[in-house]
Amino acid sequence: MKTLNIKIVLIAVLFLSTGQLWSQNRVKSRIPLLGEKAPAFTAQTTKGTINFPGDFGSKWKILFSHPADFTPVCTSELMELAQMQQDFKNLNVELAVISTDSLDNHLMWVKSMEEMLNNENKPIKIDFPLIDDSKLNIGWKYGMLTRSAESFKAVRGVFIIDPQNKIRAITFYPTNVGRNLEEIKRTVIALQTAVANSVMTPVNWKPGEDVLLPYPHSYSYYDPAKIKETGLYDLSWYMLYKKTDR
Repeated sequence: MKTLNIKIVLIAVLFLSTGQLWSQNRVKSRIPLLGEKAPAFTAQTTKGTINFPGDFGSKWKILFSHPADFTPVCTSELMELAQMQQDFKNLNVELAVISTDSLDNHLMWVKSMEEMLNNENKPIKIDFPLIDDSKLNIGWKYGMLTRSAESFKAVRGVFIIDPQNKIRAITFYPTNVGRNLEEIKRTVIALQTAVANSVMTPVNWKPGEDVLLPYPHSYSYYDPAKIKETGLYDLSWYMLYKKTDR
C-alpha cells in the first residue's frame, strides 16, 4: 500500500511539473508581430548547421513550417516548392522549412521526395534546408506550435522576412489545406515592389499592374495637366494610381 501511495505521488508531481512547463512556455511563446525582428536561432538541418536568419545575409527569406514529415499535404507542398526554388532564387529569396521532426526523418523524407520527383521525370534536388525542431525551441519563439492529443506539432505557416530581418508577412493554414505557393511568390513580389518604389498594391494585384500611391499624398505627386507624362491617375481624391511599365 505504501509503495502504491508513493507511485501516485510521483505521478501527480510529474503531471503538475509538465503542466507548469506547458503553462510557462505558453506564456512566453507568441507569434512575432509584423515589423519585429525575426527570432534568431541555431539549428541542425539537412544542409548542416545554420544560424537563422543571419546566414542568409541581406536577402529576403521565407520560413515554411509544416505539421509533419511523410504526410500527404506537406509532401505535395515541398515537392512543388522544390520545383519553384529557382523562381525564388531569382527574386533574391532564400527558403527554409521547419517541423518538429528529427533530422534523421528529414533526411529520409528528402530522399523519398527526390525519388518521386525523379520518377515524374523531374530530377530535382531539394536545395533548401529542412530544420530539426524536435526540441520545440524554435516553435516556441515563433508561436507556431499547436498541441494535438499526443504531442506538439508546428502549424502550417509562412513567415516572409525582409533583408533587414524584419517579419513582413505571416500566414497560417489549416492542416488539411495546402498552401498556394504562387500566391506566396506574388506576395514577395508585391512586398519588393512596394518597398522599392514607395507604393502600395491594390486588390488582386499582379506583377506589372498599376499600383497605388500612399494616402495622404502630396499634391506634388499629381498634376492633371501632365498626367500622360507622370503616369498618374485618380479615381477619387484618396485613390491615386500610378501606371507601371508592363
